[in-house]
Amino acid sequence: MGAPLREALQEARDRYEAEGLPIPETIPATERGSAWTEGGFRASWRKACIKAGVTGVTFHDLRGTAVTRLAVAGATVPEIATITGHKLKEVGSILDAHYMNRDRALGEAAIRKLEANDSPK
Repeated sequence: MGAPLREALQEARDRYEAEGLPIPETIPATERGSAWTEGGFRASWRKACIKAGVTGVTFHDLRGTAVTRLAVAGATVPEIATITGHKLKEVGSILDAHYMNRDRALGEAAIRKLEANDSPK
């Protein structure tokens, strides 16, 4: 896991311990440490989006964004699938259909790689 998530989880763990609460077995967990119900998560997600001024996206868009960001960072399809939980073919389809063809940073990265490979040796 990345450092920001590791730090957030440690802060949450410290808070639970300081308050004498049991540490949740699931992530994400409710304030009481229990697993979210689908409806409870949906309602909390909607409230958080409203509070943050976020519109026009769903929770699943986060996975797609993660797929794209990982690809831009140079992660392979198997690496991306391991992190997001998608099947290999699903990652390829997601990247092809929804993300890769629109991401300028990926195109720029590809050109840099091409130029580095074509440079005189």
